[in-house]
Amino acid sequence: MARWGRAQRAKSLVCSNVLMGATPEHTKVVVIGAGQAGLSAGYFLRKKGLEPGSGFVILDHAPRPGGAWQHRWPSLTLRTANAVHDLPGFPFDHSQQERQAATAVPAYYAAYERRFELDVRRPAHVRAVAREGSGFLVRADVGEFACAGVVNATGTWEKPFWPRYPGADLFHGRQLHAHDYRAPDEFAGQHVLVVGAGVSGVNILVEVSRLARTTWATRRAPVFRDGPFTPELGRAAVALVEDRVRRGLVPGSVVGFTGLVWTPQLREAEARGVLERLPMFQRLTPSGAQWEDCTRVDVDVILWCTGFRANLGHLAPLGLRSPGGGIALTGRLATQVAAEPRVHLIGYGPSASTIGANRAGRAAVAELLETINAADARPSS
Repeated sequence: MARWGRAQRAKSLVCSNVLMGATPEHTKVVVIGAGQAGLSAGYFLRKKGLEPGSGFVILDHAPRPGGAWQHRWPSLTLRTANAVHDLPGFPFDHSQQERQAATAVPAYYAAYERRFELDVRRPAHVRAVAREGSGFLVRADVGEFACAGVVNATGTWEKPFWPRYPGADLFHGRQLHAHDYRAPDEFAGQHVLVVGAGVSGVNILVEVSRLARTTWATRRAPVFRDGPFTPELGRAAVALVEDRVRRGLVPGSVVGFTGLVWTPQLREAEARGVLERLPMFQRLTPSGAQWEDCTRVDVDVILWCTGFRANLGHLAPLGLRSPGGGIALTGRLATQVAAEPRVHLIGYGPSASTIGANRAGRAAVAELLETINAADARPSS
């Protein structure tokens, strides 16, 4: 009922705005988000002959190019980050691996937007997407856009996930999410409880442990792999996530299926005892955390590296959620919403990676335009 209520309120906002006499800008496709997935979609829309403005509009929440990369912590370099894959049609310079990811990748995205004249509109905060006539009305703070199809590429950065534990409001120390992590220096000499076993969590754990005492807690024991991350391993992980979204389930983490690859930095941390993990605690206390066996650990800081959730609230008026809690997807690469074929999600589920976003951008654009053109070709009743 709560989800239905939110959807109705969002739809009412859109409808009331229309009734007030706002004149929407008309375009064929609206792309929401200008990270790797959104820029890929823009490129393939251009390749299909659509022009910015009349053919498509890209709306981006961020004030400047770079997607989520512009928010990464300063010590994250191209060497320590997950691989940065080339956008279609314009290669990324991988030669200087010690560059800050937070500056190198945004500079690449900015150059890409200029090269292909994608005319990204930012900052543009999309409030809601609702059906309007035979198409959609996209309501944003920069205006309204009437379109025939939507490509959603909003990613997850704006929705950090904070798990709920008893006593969280009683803890006297500092709590922050990996979303807000910047540098290990601010934790020097403190005791930091790092929660989470994803790539970012492990990288942050290792970094902080050089200046602070750390305790590591994870819900599941992390799996470390020897050898490189192979294409076969990646394809197998993507297949598992794809199966979930095709069944309308919440997509799992690709890292959850692939595990973590041993690196020299992780081996060094292992030798220092940093990677000795504890299971998840039962509750938080004013001074730290308590486990089921009544063991207590006092800490100064809790750093939640507990991941992110898909940023899809603006799609609520469309009622796309399935009984499984996710959005059921179909199409060649599982980007097309089964309940609404004129909406595609990229950078979601199996395409939530830099290489996956490129392939998904191509497939989504091709399938979306086929659907729109087929509808336009039908005789009106």
